[in-house]
Amino acid sequence: MKELLATINDWTTEDKPFAVATVIKTWGSSPRPVGSALLVSEDMEMAGSVSGGCVEGAVIKAALPLIAKGEGAQLDFGVTDEEAWGVGLSCGGKIQIYAEKFLAFDKRPAEQAVWQRLQANLNNNEPCVLLTRLQAGESQHLLIMPDRSALGQQLPAFLIAEGIRVYKERKSQIVENEGVQYFAQVFPRRSQLLIIGAAHITVDLVTLGKMYGFETVVIDPRGIFTNKTQFATAPDSIYEKYPAEVLPDYILDAYTYAVVLSHDPKIDDNALHILLKSEVGYIGALGSRKTQAKRVARLEAAGFSAEEIAKIHSPVGISIKAKTPKEIALSIMGEIIMVQNAFK
Repeated sequence: MKELLATINDWTTEDKPFAVATVIKTWGSSPRPVGSALLVSEDMEMAGSVSGGCVEGAVIKAALPLIAKGEGAQLDFGVTDEEAWGVGLSCGGKIQIYAEKFLAFDKRPAEQAVWQRLQANLNNNEPCVLLTRLQAGESQHLLIMPDRSALGQQLPAFLIAEGIRVYKERKSQIVENEGVQYFAQVFPRRSQLLIIGAAHITVDLVTLGKMYGFETVVIDPRGIFTNKTQFATAPDSIYEKYPAEVLPDYILDAYTYAVVLSHDPKIDDNALHILLKSEVGYIGALGSRKTQAKRVARLEAAGFSAEEIAKIHSPVGISIKAKTPKEIALSIMGEIIMVQNAFK
């Protein structure tokens, strides 16, 4: 739904009621992933997709009455191969969809509060989890922030804990409480790529990071590198400081990916001592197996456990027999995306 924010803002500003249909579960070779959304207005304007065209017609037909009623309903497609062909799911996959009148048009104060905060979070790149009750009839929503604050309908406290778990897992999913199902949809902030060390590989890694939507941050206390490196694509931030002076200012959670590239143990270890104690989603470190063995020995001497040290991906990157800085950067970005997508 996040990618449809411009349309959502336009339609709500124009007071144009619409329904949102969201993929809440998939099986097999479904065409669109969980969280994909389709917007349908009263006059059948559309934005987004839940199946790449396979079941959109059926979803629109089911969604239009929900706008008038102000309700939600669960839709299932592709139970068998024969049924899959019947609705256009030629791949034979199965998808479960929840369609509802968009909460911005719900006059209840609790729903309005959820929409106003959700809109603000999405516009300001602030993370949250939207919990939607998956029952026919009037919709109920709860918005949960990473600090465990929440607003919306009065729902069991257990669901706040579940929302935090889902946020940390980086995977939108169905959760259940006392036999009632809810869809927990994660709206993360923009992922961060923290690069320790400004070097040839850094130049290409910044370009790739920006290409794939990461906020890119370069940290290197050596002025000759931070000031003289020619970046084809400028990083979002660059610091001529030691990592320990910068990293505490960043959110080091599952949506943060860090790569250590300086070749200088004083700088690399300065970063690793903080990163290994954090909840970052990925830590990569440049170097041969021999270099990694020396790094492990230093970290063990500093009191880090085997479990903590095992978080480091080293030698860094997926194996593509990379030789040049561009190729090494590509292998690192490939590994980061592999880790990122493992949770989707």
